[in-house]
Amino acid sequence: MRLNPRLLTMPIIAFIGLAVILSTFGVFRLMAADSTTKQTPEQLSKPLAHIVFFTLAERTPENRAKLVANCKKYLDKHDGVTHFSVGVNAPEYDRPVNDRDYDVAIHVIFATAKDQNAYQTAPRHLEFIAESKSLWAKVRVFDSLVERV
Repeated sequence: MRLNPRLLTMPIIAFIGLAVILSTFGVFRLMAADSTTKQTPEQLSKPLAHIVFFTLAERTPENRAKLVANCKKYLDKHDGVTHFSVGVNAPEYDRPVNDRDYDVAIHVIFATAKDQNAYQTAPRHLEFIAESKSLWAKVRVFDSLVERV
């Protein structure tokens, strides 16, 4: 009895497709996950800087402008935000110490880390991800507890 090779590859293709779907869902669940389980009450009460660098999939002025507009529409004016800014990579600052591998950056300061945790699952933040994820190839997030000086 000979097996049809096409019948053997169909389950493999289905498995790969399912793996891609599940891994994509997992990535966005992790992006929106509440990380309070790793934080002490003292840490949750400290201000937090949330800095995000986006590298566009297609690095065009139009995509840069669209992502900046989406950042302004969805990411500003969340509860607990004490500072919000968005900008594009500044080519005039091309120095050896500068990391140039991004197109758009946001800088958000939250009154407390607890505010930032709530922001991660806020509907407007999730809408931003859904509407903008097709624009980027890479996202790098840098969160740090900060001290007011």
